[in-house]
Amino acid sequence: MNHPMKASPSIRADFDFKNFTFGIQATDHMLTAAYRNGMWQDYEILPFGNLSINPLSMALHYGQTVFEGLKAYRMEDGAVNIFRLSDHHDRINRSLYRMAMPALPKDLFVGGMEALIRTEESWIINDPDYSLYIRPCVIATEARLGVDASEEYLFMILLSPMRSYYSKNLKVKVETDFIRAAKGGTGAAKNGGNYGATLLPQRLAKEAGFDQIIWLDATERRFIEESGTMNLMVILDGLSLITPPAGETVLKGITRDSILKLAPSIGLEVNEAPIEIADLMQWIEAGRDVEVFGVGTAAIISPIESISYQGNLAYPNTRPDSKMAQLKALLQSIRRGTHGDRFGWNHLV
Repeated sequence: MNHPMKASPSIRADFDFKNFTFGIQATDHMLTAAYRNGMWQDYEILPFGNLSINPLSMALHYGQTVFEGLKAYRMEDGAVNIFRLSDHHDRINRSLYRMAMPALPKDLFVGGMEALIRTEESWIINDPDYSLYIRPCVIATEARLGVDASEEYLFMILLSPMRSYYSKNLKVKVETDFIRAAKGGTGAAKNGGNYGATLLPQRLAKEAGFDQIIWLDATERRFIEESGTMNLMVILDGLSLITPPAGETVLKGITRDSILKLAPSIGLEVNEAPIEIADLMQWIEAGRDVEVFGVGTAAIISPIESISYQGNLAYPNTRPDSKMAQLKALLQSIRRGTHGDRFGWNHLV
């Protein structure tokens, strides 16, 4: 794949980096590349703007859409770091395979992202609470009303400034009516339909005064799976970190994997094992030291301060000196370059 001429550097508009809403403001440029005649074409870096697609485009009718989410950080020494870029490339290709969509070559995904980040580098400020969110996505663009995999696609990379996804600890309800994913489905892929199906139960939860949902398994409604759009973790008695196994119905989160690898360094034993919701409630109600939190690219680590299940409320530990707070600080220090990167996660641009 040939590399096109680099776009002119971004001239950042008058943007208030302290006060903004995530996901509303894009940066000045975006990357696009088309798939046609059985191959990906060269990417282009263009001014951010609207798309023009045929109303018959298959993504609009049959849900062939896949996306990723990752972040770029300004490190303390001034360098720019895209965190775990190679792992995100691997994961988007797993999602694309599940949705019968063509894989993205490494030089397109990685090389294109590097070029776009260099163009938009002025949007990555030196602030420990700030990051530049990166949204790669692929949509089916073939204009055809036939239930089959598309033969044409559009790959895009979009960028948006970001601070904390959640500004407070979360109040969650355990969802017992709706499900997020079932075995044999697409729960392990980051495709649009997975997220669209969660919007109604999340809206109902918010109308009832909750911030998010804890999803249970589709078969027995006994075992915890995820929390909203995040992987879910439990730290028990300050000694053991437990998280549901990733697989067909639980997304293999990159932040999840990062936390699992870092946990032993602060004295935690790691267990990827099923967690029964009844057991979790009983541990908290019995007065054990229980931390419950969601992890994800956007949320990083989001503490859960209350859990509602079948009319009962439980209140996990959210103290400032919690183990989850230590893990968040450690992860952030690696991303910012103030702690050694022994796993080779930082991709410097």
